[in-house]
Amino acid sequence: MLAQNEYLSLDATEMAKMVKNRDVTQAELVDASTNRKEKVNPALNAVIYDRSNRAKEQQHLRGPFSGVPLLLKNISQSIEGEPMTAGAKVMKNNIAKQDSYLVQKLREQGFVFTGYTNTPEFGLKNITEPGLYGPTRNPWNVNHSPGGSSGGSAAAVASGIVPVAGASDGGGSIRIPASLTGLFGLKPTRGRMPVGPGTGRQWQGAAIDFVLSRTVRDSAALLDGLQVLQPEAAFHWPRYEGVYADDMSNPFAKPLRIAFSNRSPVGTEVSEDAKEALQKVVTFLETEGHEIEDVDNGIDGVALMEQYYLMNSGEMAALRVSIEESLGRALTPDDIEIETWVLSEAGQAVSAATFTRSLAAWDTAAAKMAELHESYDLYLTPATAFTAPSVGELTHSEAERQKLIQAIEHEKHDPLPVLYDMFLPSLKYSPFSQLANLTGQPTASMPVHVGRNGLPIGVQAMAAKGNEDLLLRLAHQLEQSDLWESRVCFGE
Repeated sequence: MLAQNEYLSLDATEMAKMVKNRDVTQAELVDASTNRKEKVNPALNAVIYDRSNRAKEQQHLRGPFSGVPLLLKNISQSIEGEPMTAGAKVMKNNIAKQDSYLVQKLREQGFVFTGYTNTPEFGLKNITEPGLYGPTRNPWNVNHSPGGSSGGSAAAVASGIVPVAGASDGGGSIRIPASLTGLFGLKPTRGRMPVGPGTGRQWQGAAIDFVLSRTVRDSAALLDGLQVLQPEAAFHWPRYEGVYADDMSNPFAKPLRIAFSNRSPVGTEVSEDAKEALQKVVTFLETEGHEIEDVDNGIDGVALMEQYYLMNSGEMAALRVSIEESLGRALTPDDIEIETWVLSEAGQAVSAATFTRSLAAWDTAAAKMAELHESYDLYLTPATAFTAPSVGELTHSEAERQKLIQAIEHEKHDPLPVLYDMFLPSLKYSPFSQLANLTGQPTASMPVHVGRNGLPIGVQAMAAKGNEDLLLRLAHQLEQSDLWESRVCFGE
């Protein structure tokens, strides 16, 4: 039997090696994961659906991660015949009709799926507190949130239930919880990961599925295994010709030119913890011989966020129509959470011309960042502006909910101010992440600092499209340094 302390010390790469060498069995790994879940999940509420008994019965004898337990995010990562609720009360009885393509690729890698993790309704928030399942809590301090929307997965990995977990990122939903729970969170280049079936894009290309991990090599190996050229997808990126898991250890051929900024792109406050985290990385890189420069990227962050919310509104309006068609009735504000309601109401008032012009703003931002990367290899910012918020801090009260219902009804002719004000308290925590979703660039949050309150906070690095190898090399160097702060938490 695998001792709990040994299980907690292993990443997915090492677990797979032990299975291959017959030092441990798949059943023993699943048992160790289940035991850990039973210990920590009652306090964390990270896992909302358990299928560990079936996982032990499944035989995955092939693939580089054969026998390694993995939790999936309960949105877009469907298993045929299993619940897929997207954290929404209105979908609490929904059963998936097919495996998602990402799940198929993970099966090919040999993972065994032990359950689903918590997510906010439809992945719309940077915290994980759905009315359907209740809040997920941060393993570093259970009075705080692990972030969102991949907060359940982050809490599961940070607490040692699994070494890696499925995640997705439509506005920072991998990188925000990585920053707030001390994990490595990589968002790949748009078009790198599988999408569907039934769709060729997610959130017009802003959203992408991947994983959260404690080690850089796990994310690198999964990038190797999951990258795909998918004919029916709306976006494609050529497969990387090297091996990420090998190349991440290679030194940089020459010193890098690196831009950085610690200023919020929307003019909100940035904590001293966030600034200190970034400065530590800047100092480290200067010591390593890289050229570092404080740079303004030239993008109007407020205007870009307005376009981001406009896209959200269109997506939620379309989703609401689909749900209403399946239910055979109109939805009310009591059926869905306030963010979903306000966005879907706003989306009904947005014209096709306005929506099309909104997407054009994404391309303008992408062009500006492409120009920046002609001069700089990487662009560094804080991953989040603050350490984790308290549980409940960013969830709207009933009075706020009623006020928002009235506001969007009165302002349908110009809904953007209502949307912006609704999300502003949350945006103050995570103003740095949405840019890469709209431009399609790869970006990563790296756990390099612990704030004054004992909670972690990460630094974000962004590269030109297709240059995940640069991010992995940087992260690997930091992982070998004294700056790295990833650890298993919850009473250890």
